[in-house]
Amino acid sequence: MKSKANKMYSASMAIALAGSIVAGCSNSAAPAASPTAGAQATKAPEASAAAKPAGLDTSKKVELQFYMLGPAPKDLPVIEEEINKMALKDLNATVKFNFTTWTDWDQKYKLLLSSGQPIDLIFTAEWTQYQSYAKKGAFLPLDDLLPKAAPKLTSFVPKDMWDAVKIDGKIFTVPATYKEYVTTGFIWREDLREKFNLPKPDSLANFEAYLDGVKKNVPDITPLAANSDVNKNLSDLYKNLTIDPIGALPYGIQIPYKNPTEVTSYWGSPEHLKELQTYKRWQDKGYITKNVLNVKDSMTDLLVNGKAAANLGDNPTRYNDQKIKIAATHPDWKIEYYPAPLIKGHAEPVHPIHNGFAIPKSSKNPERALAFYEKMVTDKAYNLLTQYGIEGKNYKVENGYYTMIGDANSNGFPREGMQSWAWRNPEYMVFDKGYDGVKKIFQELDKIQSPDKFTGFAEDYTSYQAERAALEQVEKQYLFPLEAGLVADVEAGLKTFMEKAKAAGLEKIQAEYKKQWLEYVKSSGIK
Repeated sequence: MKSKANKMYSASMAIALAGSIVAGCSNSAAPAASPTAGAQATKAPEASAAAKPAGLDTSKKVELQFYMLGPAPKDLPVIEEEINKMALKDLNATVKFNFTTWTDWDQKYKLLLSSGQPIDLIFTAEWTQYQSYAKKGAFLPLDDLLPKAAPKLTSFVPKDMWDAVKIDGKIFTVPATYKEYVTTGFIWREDLREKFNLPKPDSLANFEAYLDGVKKNVPDITPLAANSDVNKNLSDLYKNLTIDPIGALPYGIQIPYKNPTEVTSYWGSPEHLKELQTYKRWQDKGYITKNVLNVKDSMTDLLVNGKAAANLGDNPTRYNDQKIKIAATHPDWKIEYYPAPLIKGHAEPVHPIHNGFAIPKSSKNPERALAFYEKMVTDKAYNLLTQYGIEGKNYKVENGYYTMIGDANSNGFPREGMQSWAWRNPEYMVFDKGYDGVKKIFQELDKIQSPDKFTGFAEDYTSYQAERAALEQVEKQYLFPLEAGLVADVEAGLKTFMEKAKAAGLEKIQAEYKKQWLEYVKSSGIK
């Protein structure tokens, strides 16, 4: 997740957006009162009468290939059919929504962009390596396409946000405009904490004490949610709490948020050894499942399904989603949340790079794709249908609040069921009542808001691509078992990993990354 754009999401932009977007959220235009469920179950909103962009050639009918990460919702065929009725009328186009699932999504994503397979729109984020892919020419530049194919979208996205996603001076993705925090925080089963009088997980020490209490009192539940991606779902979260790095840094590099010119190696350090010893202790005490490196379930699913009692870190919005699902299926359970930024003293709103859509260079229909995406973002009928499903069938709105019809198992299109974060439109967003709690968390984090200093960095790994690939294999073979707590002798295991990593070219990688980073810090004026 570690390649970055050329411009920093400045504090001034964050403050400006805070007023405009939060105001947009609080005055979100909720849909009109729900008609009967029977009527809405078979009818989507009418497409707007807005004309297509001037100069856009729609004489030839096309099918757009749209790629999203994660699983497809069960009602996707119904939603796709309704969207295609509108798109055919508006743009003489239909769309095929494709999904990867979350299993090995990163390998699938890499294959999609390297195979030459025709793709018209694909999700982007810093954690999908947008910056690196853009720098290497995987996406088409949008600067000339936007005014012609999507003039409304061009003016809808603030100029500062267009500037923030540029790579080498060009726009390669359409950023989302909804201001949110995806900073992490502890999530835990509050009903278990209350029942057994366990500590509140508001620090790493108290979190571990909570895990210990769960293990002793509820032995049939794994205390800590963890899966095979231990690097992201354990190590990055642990470091975020203990050393406060500037971001989820690659290659074992350490850069403190409060001192961005101090670049050192975290791997092999005393702090790294302590981290790995923590996982060993957690594994020995039964907080982490023995087969963790074979677990493919997401952290969310492990918690919602009752297989685990806590998560080391997740963002406020996903916490709320889990809360809704648990309330629908297990009303006797409760979960709670404690934001990690309150421990660190600063919180960064999402960078515009965090959610977006790009047009791969393999696209056969770039102009039509951009025009369709404009509809997804700015046209209320398209937006509501792809964000929430069909009103009366998948959801209802009462007193301005969203309510899912049925539960997580029976509902075919839950809220943002297409992982539709990138085309959120603050003017149309409808929130469930529980989201009031998320807004309160956001308001709390606004008080300690700081600029994202990291996501604007665009790494160029051309000169060490072979070493990078070799290091990735070394991590999987030698570091992941350490991060899973499965190596008996942690010190010896770390020594072996460091030897293998250096043989793979670690020092060359770190030296080049440091050089690029310091140049970025200097040119961007980051302090």
